[in-house]
Amino acid sequence: MKIALIGYGKMGKEIEKIAQSRGHEIVSRIDPVATGEDFGDGNFEKADVAIEFTIPKVAFSNYQKCFEYNKPVVSGTTGWLDKLPEIKKACEKDGQTFFYASNFSVGVNILFELNRHLAKIMNDLDDYNVEMTEVHHTQKLDAPSGTAITLAEDLLENIDRKKEWKLDKGEKESDLVIKAEREGDVPGIHTVKYESEVDEITIHHSAKSRQGFALGAVLAAEFAAKNKGFLGMRDMLKF
Repeated sequence: MKIALIGYGKMGKEIEKIAQSRGHEIVSRIDPVATGEDFGDGNFEKADVAIEFTIPKVAFSNYQKCFEYNKPVVSGTTGWLDKLPEIKKACEKDGQTFFYASNFSVGVNILFELNRHLAKIMNDLDDYNVEMTEVHHTQKLDAPSGTAITLAEDLLENIDRKKEWKLDKGEKESDLVIKAEREGDVPGIHTVKYESEVDEITIHHSAKSRQGFALGAVLAAEFAAKNKGFLGMRDMLKF
């Protein structure tokens, strides 16, 4: 498979290593700062699929450019989801393919499943308050993380006493608090904690490196190259 990398920072380089180890070819590396390549250099057109890890302010325009070339897109950039309806429309109306995940780690997606199941159990147990913590490297621009938002939205969907999430502190008992911390080069730590007067229940995922995210992104690219429409990790992992 021929892959275009959009974004060639730490994550892009890790994806490159994993992709090549699985027998894929990187035909285009698009990053104005790191490589100088752009979409019109002739190499991007050779790609079977594009993997995009950049920053929120340029992500959507990157997707649009990929769609102009009718290339399937795999993206792990967060902080742009206000444009999600337009992406879904492009998939449904124009036949584009877009694979999005707030986190490509298989372990994190197992956490998502556990989170949904535990939330359903805890819905009627009013003695327990639930809150979340996420920790990431200092270069991460958005807070809370996309992964934390996914966890929070699943909690809100399944726990009736929580109505909306709030960053760092809540004003009402119905607020779900997400504490966001930025330190060092932490790849990502996510914790959901239920606490009562007598005990505490915690589910927790801590990434040891970016390798798990990179592997998941390459697996997603393999999946997106063979499937159509708006796709996600639940489609690929078949939980």
